[in-house]
Amino acid sequence: MKIRLGVIFGGESVEHEVSIISAIQAMNKIDSEKYDIIPLYISKDRKWYTGELLKDIETFQDLDLMKRYAKEVVLYEKNGHFVLQNKKGIFKRILKEVDIVFPIVHGTNVEDGVLQGYLQSIGVPFVGVDVYAAVVGQDKVFMKDIFKQNNLPICSYTWFYDTEYEEDREKVIERIESQLKYPMIVKPATLGSSVGIKIAKNKEELEEALEDAISYDKKILVEEVVKNLMEVNISVLGNYENSKVSAIEQVIASKELLTYADKYIGSSKTKGKLKYRPATKSKGMLSASRVIPAGLSDKLKKEVEGVAKEAFKVLGSSGIVRIDFLIDEKKKKVYINEVNSIPGSLAFYLWDSVGIDYTDLLDQAINIGIKDYKKRISKTHSFETNILKGFSELGGTKGIKGVKGKLR
Repeated sequence: MKIRLGVIFGGESVEHEVSIISAIQAMNKIDSEKYDIIPLYISKDRKWYTGELLKDIETFQDLDLMKRYAKEVVLYEKNGHFVLQNKKGIFKRILKEVDIVFPIVHGTNVEDGVLQGYLQSIGVPFVGVDVYAAVVGQDKVFMKDIFKQNNLPICSYTWFYDTEYEEDREKVIERIESQLKYPMIVKPATLGSSVGIKIAKNKEELEEALEDAISYDKKILVEEVVKNLMEVNISVLGNYENSKVSAIEQVIASKELLTYADKYIGSSKTKGKLKYRPATKSKGMLSASRVIPAGLSDKLKKEVEGVAKEAFKVLGSSGIVRIDFLIDEKKKKVYINEVNSIPGSLAFYLWDSVGIDYTDLLDQAINIGIKDYKKRISKTHSFETNILKGFSELGGTKGIKGVKGKLR
């Protein structure tokens, strides 16, 4: 009997379309002999849909037409089963059941723990990071603070809230300039895919970058730019108990900053004598130009691998993540940049180089999700006893002191 696998994608996020690309790539590679693949698309207005047509990327070129033929559903638990119930019609019949779900989502409101919290609250098994790792993985400030506490190598940084800037922008800029040196990189703290990120080489550019970042997020991260920069990425697969690493890639940006367009739209440019896969449209992170494996010394390679596994562990990550690094080539200094809890294209191209094809990678991630679920339900989360059972006999609110006494 096949495992009924719900693949969740889309959502109210600026990375909505990226999620669609990643999920459809994955659904085309999941072993259909082992899994019954059930697409679960979340529209930008937060409605859930299912239907076979959602496996085809061309469906999403006309969203109004898609909504006419896909079924709007709600996912919930019923008598120990996780069901998709039709939201329309008189009888609102159950259309499908799922055994486990695989969120392939990116960005705010889906990758950041919101979706994981819903799934965990209704008890459905799911693949990938839990609520805690999702929250930290989406918030670059939380992430940097944890890396710093665990002595992982990071760039100098500071951060602030949008209200602080609105109340006294000169004070905020003065604080940034007193702590960091130009050039600086400004980032919305909870977005991904390089959305809202700009480099500032002086005060005027800093103000412009801050204004842009604030239009996307309430929390803003500012870091010093690494000189003599090489950007490399690595993927980690596993959970806090066991993990393994992929090949390391060197990502080639078309400009000084790897942009959203570099990652997802593609560029036909080449750089120097480096050979890399040409970028093409609609291929997710596969569109970025890259060198695999990255041209690192054995020492730097081992350092990246070691820091990646340690970061994966301290964040409590699970499933497939991608960890991005910045390297000062002149100083041979490695800095961990960020963890992508659900990376674009699930970083499958990094595993090909170490002999794990995409189908096998997805199967391993699903099996880890099943193990995580079994571990989670083995823990005690509530007690059978009801301390409020004798509440009325104790005099209601007047007897609360007696209840507190029993709790002691």
